[in-house]
Amino acid sequence: MKKIFIINGGQKFGHSGGKFNQTIANTTADFFLNNKNFEVKSTDVNDEYDPAQEVEKFVWADVVIYHTPIWWFQLPHAFKKYIDVVFTEGHANGIYKSDGRSSKNPAINYGTGGMLHGRKYMVTSSWNAPKEAFTLPGEFFGETSVDDGVLFGFHRMNAFTGMKPLESLHFHDVMKGANVDSDLEMYRNHLTQLFLN
Repeated sequence: MKKIFIINGGQKFGHSGGKFNQTIANTTADFFLNNKNFEVKSTDVNDEYDPAQEVEKFVWADVVIYHTPIWWFQLPHAFKKYIDVVFTEGHANGIYKSDGRSSKNPAINYGTGGMLHGRKYMVTSSWNAPKEAFTLPGEFFGETSVDDGVLFGFHRMNAFTGMKPLESLHFHDVMKGANVDSDLEMYRNHLTQLFLN
């Protein structure tokens, strides 16, 4: 039985009610709970959490699924705080033991001290930006993908823990051109391909 840990990083702040990421997180939970081969735990960064219990969820999981909007080309502050607090709690306690280097040769092996080897992670992100902003010449992101651009550091963070990536999925134009039904169908197909096929 695969153990799935779902983190809803959508935040209720300003003009955002966090509804899109809540919908995606709920869809994720439903997908796995409707299949007897999976166990599910979840966290919503808007709710109170115990850092030690969150570390236990990372250690327990086979797969961590992160859901986040992108605000000002970064993670929302509540999600970033969650990571800072929980990963600090996980130092030498399940998430990472060190940065991987030794005092004998400190120039090599940086980023190899993770303790979550054998686990995988997946990330979804939601954007006001249309997908063409990443793909068309002359557009805002200079033909740089979400994963190689804005989320590059996020992926390196997970590599630091020892986790390996599953294919991510990014939802574009969710404020001005949202088609939630189409997005959910695309997402369920994505989950089916990754976890059931």
